[in-house]
Amino acid sequence: MPHADKLRSWVAGRLAMLFGNMTGAELRDLLLPVSQSPLVQRRRAALIISRVRMVAATFALLTPLWIPVDLILFDSALGVWLAGLRVAATVAFGVLAVSFRQSDDIHQARASLFLMLSIPMVFFVFTLPLLGVYPVEGEPARFVATGYAFLPFVMVAGLSVFPITAIEGVVLSVPLWVVAAVEPFFGFAVLPFANHLGALWLLALLAVVATLAGMSQLHFMMQLVRQASHDGLTRAYTRRVGEEMLDLQFSQAQRGSLPLAVVFVDLDDFKKINDRYGHEEGDSTLRAAAAAMRRVLRRADILVRWGGEEFLVVMPNTGMDGARIAIERLCDGGLGKRPDGTPQTASIGIAERDRDGAESWAELVEKADQRMYAAKQSGKARVVCDSGTPAPAAAPA
Repeated sequence: MPHADKLRSWVAGRLAMLFGNMTGAELRDLLLPVSQSPLVQRRRAALIISRVRMVAATFALLTPLWIPVDLILFDSALGVWLAGLRVAATVAFGVLAVSFRQSDDIHQARASLFLMLSIPMVFFVFTLPLLGVYPVEGEPARFVATGYAFLPFVMVAGLSVFPITAIEGVVLSVPLWVVAAVEPFFGFAVLPFANHLGALWLLALLAVVATLAGMSQLHFMMQLVRQASHDGLTRAYTRRVGEEMLDLQFSQAQRGSLPLAVVFVDLDDFKKINDRYGHEEGDSTLRAAAAAMRRVLRRADILVRWGGEEFLVVMPNTGMDGARIAIERLCDGGLGKRPDGTPQTASIGIAERDRDGAESWAELVEKADQRMYAAKQSGKARVVCDSGTPAPAAAPA
């Protein structure tokens, strides 16, 4: 079977594997570079930068090793030019390897990946005209020159080692394809024009394969992050991950002078459920309460199981009024039923970064926690938004 047919079969199989049992949200996360959760973005950024640094350091060591081959096989002037380009590429790879410190900033990760691909692309653009100007004589020399001409294929294949989205794969591979397309105009044509068109089609298919491989990595990473970051019982974020995301949201709110509300929810009299009906009924009550909260929250809001029967809701770009409206909807809809059929209630405290003058996320959570305790001490089933009198929560419908 020709190589192209094998690639087509691989692509078809990979598409079926990726998209066979995937939800719309998961598909969107694999297609668009800005749709993943902040937690996935941070993990992805750290992995991309780590691999870029590793690849750059490897090429900084390997690139100059080929200089003696160029000097031996090619015309002396051409060999000197190629050696100079290799030295420049070595320096560029070395600078790239040490310039990007380990970070979880996705913008830095994309910049590092773009720069890593730009170095060999610039090397290719300068090398091909030289091979067209200077004579390339002898089979060994032509063999090595052909290797230079196929550099875009290597660069496109390298995308497969990075967890990227479909859009990122297109944006990164299209410039490489364009450079390969204009190869005959550099003065050094490796293939006849008709075969060159076939090679371009193969390069496009290779870009699809590499992008699908990168998407597979991203999907696997999202699955691991989801399993490690969510509480198995309530599907809310664990406290450890919740603190990390809260720190990120608080920093973004501070930099942009944006509102950030947190809501502390403590289920009332939950211990009595475990004592009277057992932990299985208690678990059912927790699941129902978490599901009720998710129904009223936006996609951008973050639900965290803070501990036991305590939940924390992080609401980015939300002021005190917006948070209070969301909690009123929650109270109207209820938090599910207790084993005896009565409504499950909660004591709730709300705090907002700007209004409460919080200087850290821990201070903001502490303020919401204090107001939750004020609601608890005032008779439970209360919502406290400030230092005033706690307001009774509306009875669920």
